[in-house]
Amino acid sequence: MQKSILTPIFSTFPAKPRYRKLLCRAISGNFNPIQTVRQNAAPNIFTTPQLPPTSVYIHLPFCRKRCHYCDFPVVALGSNSPTQTNDNEDDPRISNYIQLLCREINASRVSFESHSPLETVFFGGGTPSLVPPRLVSSILDLLKGKFGVTSDAEISMEMDPGTFDVKKMEEFMELGVNRVSLGVQAFQEQLLKACGRAHGVDEVNEAIEIMKSCGVENWSLDLISSLPNQTPQMWEESLKLTIEAQPNHVSVYDLQVEQGTKFGTLYTPGEFPLPTDVQSADFYRTASRMLSGAGYNHYEISSYCQDGFECKHNFTYWKNKPFYGFGLGSASYVRGMRFSRPKKMGGYINFVRSLENGMVDYTGNTNINVGDLASDIVMLSLRTAAGLNLKFFRCAFGYSVVASLCEAYKPFIESGHVLCLNEQRRVVTADEFNASLNEDGIGRGLAYIRLSDPDGFLLSNELISIAFGAIVP
Repeated sequence: MQKSILTPIFSTFPAKPRYRKLLCRAISGNFNPIQTVRQNAAPNIFTTPQLPPTSVYIHLPFCRKRCHYCDFPVVALGSNSPTQTNDNEDDPRISNYIQLLCREINASRVSFESHSPLETVFFGGGTPSLVPPRLVSSILDLLKGKFGVTSDAEISMEMDPGTFDVKKMEEFMELGVNRVSLGVQAFQEQLLKACGRAHGVDEVNEAIEIMKSCGVENWSLDLISSLPNQTPQMWEESLKLTIEAQPNHVSVYDLQVEQGTKFGTLYTPGEFPLPTDVQSADFYRTASRMLSGAGYNHYEISSYCQDGFECKHNFTYWKNKPFYGFGLGSASYVRGMRFSRPKKMGGYINFVRSLENGMVDYTGNTNINVGDLASDIVMLSLRTAAGLNLKFFRCAFGYSVVASLCEAYKPFIESGHVLCLNEQRRVVTADEFNASLNEDGIGRGLAYIRLSDPDGFLLSNELISIAFGAIVP
């Protein structure tokens, strides 16, 4: 689920769900585009936002109950609602929403002369696995008819333990779902209950067994650290059991307490029974050590994977590529414009009606705000182990911008929180870095900048803020 309440680690920019909230800025009438001649020098960076999206996010908001940390738009069906089977196929709350969602997709304008088929589809929520496969099929059929879907598309679905059985999993797989994100969160009964999760440890173990028995070849397991009363021993146990389950991918999030949630009423960040900031950082270091030691690549702040199992859909966000979003509270990035739908059902219903009546136009803006674009690229690139490509960044925004960024990072190169790599991706020393801070060196001897793992990632919020100040003074 696009969990806006979770951050990847202590003191960082938020993880997969929340960075969408940060980036999905409303584009108002006083939008002031800044054009530079360098757009012609780096057409890839400037034209990518204008290309037809090849990824789509579909929000299915249904949950059995709202977790105590959740502030995302969800519809709680009730703990007694049928879950594993398709007995809830006729639940009007689900079927009516799917009809509304399909109306939105149908009414959305496709303002491109040619359109490449979709390469990734991501069903998030909520708990999408509560939706009957028949209704998921209707969404996929509509996407195929309107946009096309490649034969090898990554089709992901977030699923919670206890909301599916073998039969339902097989039906999803028959529809083309080929990647599962399993919301385990913890392997301790007391932590799951404290979070208000609807499942228990037995259902976690059952769900993992279903992944294996059904032959799901690409699945991820989600964990949350810094939960109330969570001890280092509990966290290590969860990581150990995760490694034993052998998922292809692991996502690790640090709890963020949001106002308006039950946790927001009960707890204050950094105060018992929540861990201190230092303890949260230790949780992150432990995850990095144990998962990396088990052969997982730490390829993004909150994401680990076996070789070749990076989440293709999330790379759409990290590479600042355009994407469609449909459904309650979802966001799109089309033709350089980021646009969010209403988070309340009544507002979303009115939005779809206005869209059908031609009263909503979010097809984009051919003008590009260079400062915003540079900031987005830096923030998203530094979330990843690949880091920021200085050659491309210089080509797009000029030597002075890159030089300012490198100059701002000098103290952190020396402290080891920021790493600079050459074209062969060898880490350069601080002395080599200082000697190459010139027009010949930047982009050649200094080819990439990334944050170190784990200490640089732990300071990513501060380090990215410093980058913003350097490139957009």
